[in-house]
This record gives sequence, structure tokens and C-alpha cells, in this order.
Amino acid sequence: MDLDLLGTLGLWSLALGAVSGWLVTATLEKPELLARARIRHPGRLRQLHLDWVMMGLILLAVELAVPDRPGWITALIAFGTVVNPLLFVPLAVSAEASKHLAYRAVTAASFAAMTVGLPALAAYATF
Repeated sequence: MDLDLLGTLGLWSLALGAVSGWLVTATLEKPELLARARIRHPGRLRQLHLDWVMMGLILLAVELAVPDRPGWITALIAFGTVVNPLLFVPLAVSAEASKHLAYRAVTAASFAAMTVGLPALAAYATF
């Protein structure tokens, strides 16, 4: 089976969502393990888990709905859907992460990629 980039990323995002469910379970069953790993805000792991699942579904939907989309739209969507969930990782360690300029720049770039990429996809597919 030949999947293009978004389909491949979608399947891996869903796989990571499934595996990260163990981190969510650890927040309830073994919080001391997370504390030893310097996870100070374990609720962010739930956000990471859910975001991986949602982004995987978005990626697969885009792959199936509009397989012939332009490369620049694919690049924007790929960037945003990969980076958005990962933005929860530094926040799980430190709430202060969001105050750093690099974090804010990556967040803005990722959100902008989704804000442009998904509407561009809708316009491309429907007009």
C-alpha cells in the first residue's frame, strides 16, 4: 500500500496516541514514576495523548478526502499536525516553557500553518 506523507503521518500519530495512553494511565496509577521523570504537570500528557489522536484523524481525513492537493498545502498541514501535539511536552515539564521566545515562535508557526493550510485545502477542494 502506498500512502503519501499525510497518510503515513496520520497512522503514526494514531499509533503514538494509542501508546501515550499508558502515560495517561501513569498519571493515575504511578504518578511517582512521572515525578521521577520530572513531569510536573501530568495533565499535559492527557492533552498530548488527545492531540495525537485528533491530529491523526485530521491527517487521515485530509489524505482520503483530497489526495491530489498541492504540495505547499501538504507541507503546512504536515508541519502543524506534527508540531501541535509536541507543544505539550515542554509544558508537562514546566509551565514556564510557554514564556520562552523559542516556544512562542514555534507555537505561532505551528498554529499559522494549520490556520492557513486547512482553509487553503478547503478552498482548493471546493472551488
